[in-house]
Amino acid sequence: MISRLPLRARLALLTAAAVAIAIGASAAACWYITANELRGDLDSSLTTAMISMGWVDNLNKRCGGTPPDTEQNAPPARITGQMLKSDGTRCIDSEDTAIQVTASDLAVAANKKAKPVLRTGIRDNGTRVRVLTLHTPRGATMMIARPMSELEDPLNRLGVLLGVVGGGGILTALGTGLLVARSALRPVNRLTAAVEHIARTEDLKVRIPVSGRDEIARLSQSFNSMTAALESSRDHQQRLIADAGHELRTPLTSLRANIDLLVRSNQTGRPIPAHKRDALLGSLQAQTTELTSLIGDLLELSRPEAIQPTTAAPTPLHNSVDRALQRARLRGPHISFVTDVQPWYVQGDPASLERAVVNLLDNAVKFSPPGGRIEVQLRKGELTVRDYGPGISAEELPHVFERFWRSPSARSMPGSGLGLSIVAHTVQRSGGSVALQPAYGGGTMARIHLPGAPQATSGIGHLVTGL
Repeated sequence: MISRLPLRARLALLTAAAVAIAIGASAAACWYITANELRGDLDSSLTTAMISMGWVDNLNKRCGGTPPDTEQNAPPARITGQMLKSDGTRCIDSEDTAIQVTASDLAVAANKKAKPVLRTGIRDNGTRVRVLTLHTPRGATMMIARPMSELEDPLNRLGVLLGVVGGGGILTALGTGLLVARSALRPVNRLTAAVEHIARTEDLKVRIPVSGRDEIARLSQSFNSMTAALESSRDHQQRLIADAGHELRTPLTSLRANIDLLVRSNQTGRPIPAHKRDALLGSLQAQTTELTSLIGDLLELSRPEAIQPTTAAPTPLHNSVDRALQRARLRGPHISFVTDVQPWYVQGDPASLERAVVNLLDNAVKFSPPGGRIEVQLRKGELTVRDYGPGISAEELPHVFERFWRSPSARSMPGSGLGLSIVAHTVQRSGGSVALQPAYGGGTMARIHLPGAPQATSGIGHLVTGL
């Protein structure tokens, strides 16, 4: 039932319950200790009452038929007594003070060496009393008593007082719990309102004010970080879609125009000259290849950027570099390649790593002059590709790894502007880093650093995933 209540009400009830348990335990302990102290005082008063023996002698004389000495001391206040004979008969002072006799009292009267008996008893009129039965120095067996009301009345008043004070404390705790719960849950309410607003409007720009360093502040910070990451991811997706749409529009428009030209030629029965038809088919083939390459690049970039732990065998990066060099030599037969590739094993996807290296080499081939030279070196996890082309200006360097970005000098060349973005994406997914910089003496130097080892070992995965 309590699980259906709001969190604020549950916190208030739990606070009140905790306070009620504490107050109840404290009240019970107080009542118990007070009861023991009062009972001890009552029993002690019965024991010390025997010191004043004058009233006992008066009672003994009265029971023996001798007139009592009226000048003798009276018994202490509220203490009454009676004499108990061995045959069980009582000699009482008055009917109102007569105490009922029990078997333990008779045992004391019958055996003068018996120990005193201290118990709770009843008078003939029904009054509860505390009774002490013992032998006096005069040889008589006395039963002296004091009303239990002296003990019970203060305890009853104390119980009522503790109940009133405890009840007030519980009510106060309930009200305080409500105020504390309302204050403590105010940040949670703000967080809930922000989540509901985002769910309703999809507005990821909402941020929650953070104050303090408690758990609520940490939760707010985590929520703000999550919304910021979601906003960044959505912005990247929207920008990728917009850029992809822009880049796809050109080859699709050209494809549609060429196909429409072929369709109209067939519909009208007017054939296209052979040389123009061959040029048209060649254009279609080139546009289809460009479109296929662009779609493949987009699919590569759509893969998650997070580094995932893997149990696959280490990838020989030097083999990927060798295969990429073979493909680059076919694409740039007029270029000479100077290579120094040493063994290096990394954790990553072999196909993706090879594609990244191919993109770097293609970029170097594209900007190298005829008869130029490209230097490729792989040592201790660092791959460098250096060309002797026109180089990259300082203004263009910050943008080289952006998606669909192309320098003004390269816009007339084939390509989608995604090659270097794929390189950065693949290297970062494998736990490495990549950078481009102007080379000394002209040209461009590309550097890729990937963690790994010169030999295939099982610990490479930890090197990558632990970064």
